[in-house]
Amino acid sequence: MKTNNRVALMLTVLLTASALGVVGQQPTDPQKTRQRTTTSPTQDKKTKPQTSPTGERLEPDEAKGTPSDVPQEVQANRIEQVSEEAAVVPYYNNFFNTYRLGPEDVISVVVFNQDRYSKGGIIIPPSGRISLSLIPGGVFVNGKTTDEVEEIIKKRYDEYIIDPQVTVSLDKAASYRYSIMGDVGQPGIRLMSRRMTVTEAIAEAGGVLPTGDKSKVFVLRRQETGMLAMIPVNVSMIYKGRAPDTTYLVPGDQIFVPGNKWKSFQKWTGLIQTLSFARIFTGL
Repeated sequence: MKTNNRVALMLTVLLTASALGVVGQQPTDPQKTRQRTTTSPTQDKKTKPQTSPTGERLEPDEAKGTPSDVPQEVQANRIEQVSEEAAVVPYYNNFFNTYRLGPEDVISVVVFNQDRYSKGGIIIPPSGRISLSLIPGGVFVNGKTTDEVEEIIKKRYDEYIIDPQVTVSLDKAASYRYSIMGDVGQPGIRLMSRRMTVTEAIAEAGGVLPTGDKSKVFVLRRQETGMLAMIPVNVSMIYKGRAPDTTYLVPGDQIFVPGNKWKSFQKWTGLIQTLSFARIFTGL
């Protein structure tokens, strides 16, 4: 009997303790227990520090914009040079398409499937008139592009060939010339077989001598009126990257590189030596 009472008492205690544990435990709310984040994924991307190629951390002001150590004048020249190149490059690439034929140029005329009418290695004479089969008097090509010469030959051969396919190619450009004078390594008249700038022409002439003034180079260009116009080119600024190299030559241009102060000093030194030598004989 006592044993049964003890068992009943123990069961009562256990049931009471479990009941108290259930009541004391409060239900958990998943919304309240979820950990809150201080930044969103987009904020993480925005606030993620940027690094330089060397691994150094960059501040937001340093990651954007141009470097502060580059002068504004240099930045402006770079932008101007890019815009000038975008305008000049297409004409540079189409130099041979817009080339006007002249004496000493070499061209070839090919008529498709008509070998006897085709002719290669034609040197344009001073008269500017080339001879072709079945074309009395030849074809005058001076001052014309290869496309214009093609159209002329097509019309002349249309009497003998049904729908003639004519191609005229420029094998050698030899009529475009320019001259370079002054304090350069090799002054003289040169052939302009491609589109070139003043600095490229100076480089092909051996560069500016130590007695030459790079800042006062100029180009003489003949105008339609027959007068010569002077175009200044500051080659020194171009070499330093402070000016765009966009002064392109035109056939017949004359480049002049004047002397500098050192050349004037040499002249005076030579004159003094001459006078001193003369005094020996004159006794003055």
